[in-house]
Amino acid sequence: MAGITDQPFRELCCRLGAGLAVSEMVSSNPKVWHTEKSKLRMVHSVGAGVRSVQIAGSCPEELAFAAQINRDSGAQIIDINMGCPAKKVNKKLAGSALLREPAQVEQIVKSVVAAVDIPVTLKIRTGWCENSRNGVEIAKIAQDNGIASLAVHGRTRNDFYKGFAEYDTIKAIKAAVSIPVVANGDITSVEKAEQVLSYTGADAIMVGRGAQGRPWFFREINHFLKTGTKLPAPSVDEVRSILLGHVKELHQFYGDFKGVRIARKHVSWYVQSLGLADESYAANFAGDQGKAFRATFNGLSSIAEQLDTLNLCFDQLVH
Repeated sequence: MAGITDQPFRELCCRLGAGLAVSEMVSSNPKVWHTEKSKLRMVHSVGAGVRSVQIAGSCPEELAFAAQINRDSGAQIIDINMGCPAKKVNKKLAGSALLREPAQVEQIVKSVVAAVDIPVTLKIRTGWCENSRNGVEIAKIAQDNGIASLAVHGRTRNDFYKGFAEYDTIKAIKAAVSIPVVANGDITSVEKAEQVLSYTGADAIMVGRGAQGRPWFFREINHFLKTGTKLPAPSVDEVRSILLGHVKELHQFYGDFKGVRIARKHVSWYVQSLGLADESYAANFAGDQGKAFRATFNGLSSIAEQLDTLNLCFDQLVH
């Protein structure tokens, strides 16, 4: 999730129950590694749990080299992206466009696995379009060429994020291979997490958009799967601590100018999720009230303004 799963967010999710947090997608093209954006995405310091770095590209040699560079920078797992549906990625025959080229998939997997002495995993979709769901074929290629684990998003590339994820293909993939399979797509409740695991037989689930604005979702899933009961919603004080801590980490990681701007989208996701999640927050964050707060926050241009506004908001919630 480029622009979302940066180091501050990954560390937060791991602290709140995620078993593994995968980095933002890093291009395998060394020509772009010197940009500010790429440099930040290639920070793999100790702290964010097991360090899994996702690389994307179409050239086997470039991907193999990118795997080595990221391993040398601290990556403990290399994850190959063959699931991104973005046009700017697909037009370079990267991301989910590779699902149309099984022979190229095989060459890429072979090259990357041979290049590093750490596990290599793969993220795919079910296929390019409804008429070419070849996820089982790709999964067998992955397994036969050394992929350690496979994550599958239950949509085709042409689906983008529209409609609903389907899990029949994930179930078929799990039945066809012996490597661990991770189910992904539309897991936005603890009940859905349990249902997807049970139906597909997958070894684990992957949460993406469902964690935006509620990083505590991971501990809620863990608790529900272990006990069959739901955790209560986090208290106002805990949400305050988590959100303010996250925003401060963003400020520190990106610096004053960029940190303020990136904090805006994360705060917006928090506000939206809180407005839907619990009655104690709904009056302040749902509907027009939530929209007004997001509009105000997005107009702030300094660290001090952002922190003061958030503190004032939570002071009002407490009282």
